[in-house]
Amino acid sequence: MAARGGSITLRGRLSVAGRVVLTAGGGYGLAALAAALLSLTLPLARSEAVAAATLVSFLLMPAVAILVFAMRSLRRASATVAGAALVLGALLWLAMRGAP
Repeated sequence: MAARGGSITLRGRLSVAGRVVLTAGGGYGLAALAAALLSLTLPLARSEAVAAATLVSFLLMPAVAILVFAMRSLRRASATVAGAALVLGALLWLAMRGAP
């Protein structure tokens, strides 16, 4: 990422900017999907399930940030976040079909 003179290249700056955007948007999206899924599927009273799902979603956002910045490439991080969103979205869709 660093050029020979020690300065950061444009490509490195764009990579970091892309990771920040992916972390903010992808982390929020995954946390929202997980909270919705867990609030429907946890075997608790509705209010307790929503509270527990919200607490779990607060843990998921920093985990996504760590994952995105730990991955070797922005493309791989984007594919991982998109794949997780597809899986959570499909599970949420299935849970909503069975919900009263």
